[in-house]
Amino acid sequence: MKKKILISTGGGDCPGLNAAIRGIAKAAKRAKGWEVWGSKEAFNGVFSDPPELLKLTAKKTAGIHVKGGTILKTTNKGNPLEYPVQEADGSWTKVDRSQELVDRIHDLGFYAVINIGGDGSQKISQALYEKGLNIIGAPKTIDNDLAATDLTFGFSTAVQIATESFDKLVTTAESHHRVMIMEVMGRHAGWIALHTAIAGGAEICLIPEIPYDLDKILAKINKRYIKGRGFVNIVIAEGAIPRNGTVVGRRAADLGDQHIKLGGIGNYLRMELEEKGCKPQIRTTTLGHIQRGGTPVAFDRILATAMGVKAFELVEQEQFGRMVSYRNNEIESVPLEEAVKGNKFVSPDGYLVNVARSTGVSFGD
Repeated sequence: MKKKILISTGGGDCPGLNAAIRGIAKAAKRAKGWEVWGSKEAFNGVFSDPPELLKLTAKKTAGIHVKGGTILKTTNKGNPLEYPVQEADGSWTKVDRSQELVDRIHDLGFYAVINIGGDGSQKISQALYEKGLNIIGAPKTIDNDLAATDLTFGFSTAVQIATESFDKLVTTAESHHRVMIMEVMGRHAGWIALHTAIAGGAEICLIPEIPYDLDKILAKINKRYIKGRGFVNIVIAEGAIPRNGTVVGRRAADLGDQHIKLGGIGNYLRMELEEKGCKPQIRTTTLGHIQRGGTPVAFDRILATAMGVKAFELVEQEQFGRMVSYRNNEIESVPLEEAVKGNKFVSPDGYLVNVARSTGVSFGD
């Protein structure tokens, strides 16, 4: 009888998820004696009655590495440790369904689980492992904020999309002598904004790790204009904050979603600058989920495929309770416990920040 592996893709989607799924399925087929299945919408597929599971045959996974998103679909509303349940009065509460999830996975005959996701997903992996589930984590997030890996797949594609968009704004900013503000994703970590600023040649880069001073931003803008002529391009992470200020966002309107949805800092910065007397015209662009979609770049396809293959190898070797990691150009693994200890943030004194400063980028500090 073949051993069954279950794959889950949870949290936000990103380019490269399908390549990882394909990598697992390809490696399992080559090894023989294995069956690979996917749970629809993270672990919600297991909780569904009947279970919503997809057998990942060679036909189902053929050619999917070039597609964005995930063929298994995903959700950020199915955390089994804090599962959202609506009460009779319409209010929402959270219940721990993790043991029920482990029992269901065992009852369905699965030998092991590969959970592909970011920081939140890997915390779930660790909790399920502690309850006796044979589980392996694989890191994905466009934010690149997992501390136990040098890179996560999805990040390079998000940076490429952001940089291409930024390049287009530079030319129109120059043509109209305008200040262009482009808002990118980055809740707590400013990696996308920082990489985009260096690649695109931004004048100003605002990230969560370095609170900005409005007066210093205005001084930088004014320095770029001579007799009303000049232009400035600003890239700002959605989680950027002014000094002594807070993030811009609102509680999600979706039922069962407890997250604070960030977004709007670009327009907020524009309003602040205009109220402060900024004379040049200001325009804003918010990339939003454009960064999450589309075809993954070659590097993300390679990284995701390699991580998928490694995840299967860890299952085959019974090295459970570990997460695949990319370090020093090698694919290895680390204990899940280590992987979820903390996040990887941009260091204000780090090498890339110094590179940006050396090329004239202001962080508003």
